Amino acid sequence: MSDDLIFREVDEDLRHEQLQKLWKKYGAYIVAVAVLIVAGVAGYKGWNWYQARRAADSGVRFEAALRLAEEGREAEAFKAFDALASSGSGGYPVLARFAAAAAKARGGDRAGAAADYEALARGAGDPVLQDLARVKAALILVDTETYQSLESRLSGITVEANPWRNAAWEILGLAAYRAGDVEAAAAAFEKIAADLGAAEEIRQRADMMLALIAPQRRAAAEAPGGGP
Repeated sequence: MSDDLIFREVDEDLRHEQLQKLWKKYGAYIVAVAVLIVAGVAGYKGWNWYQARRAADSGVRFEAALRLAEEGREAEAFKAFDALASSGSGGYPVLARFAAAAAKARGGDRAGAAADYEALARGAGDPVLQDLARVKAALILVDTETYQSLESRLSGITVEANPWRNAAWEILGLAAYRAGDVEAAAAAFEKIAADLGAAEEIRQRADMMLALIAPQRRAAAEAPGGGP
């Protein structure tokens, strides 16, 4: 037997002996850590399964509440959305709060719906949803609040990067028209008409309002002192 082989066997024996000593000293801890890792992975997967199941259940409840609203059963729909807002999972509680506010508005409680949207504007979490809630509240209040008040509510939403900018311009255009300021109304609707990113439906409404306003603008321009 060569010296190299002898030294290798002695080295392996020493390593084996060291491993045995380490196992005797730390084996229980190693097993405990392994158990914790396995339990942690199992717990994580179990929690994900539980959350997925809750979200799926919330989705079923949300669809059921939507059907109630589509059937005109607003009181029942509102109760279903309200319950989901407090006990749902995933993104459904926020969606349910939006839907509950809409159901409240359709049921005639416009002030209550506006207050609910204002609460969402403060606490929806996602800035895009917060801005949507501000737009929804302003739309409800367009017939009762002043142009200046609505302009303040929608501050920052009419910028080009905001996805709700054209909805905000439409509200401001309606508010200005109601207040008799046809130039401010026209300016708002022209913003929508010139926006290539605007949805076709809202651009059509803007064009209709501009056609409605045009005679009044001409009359104002032709009046003594009204021209440039």
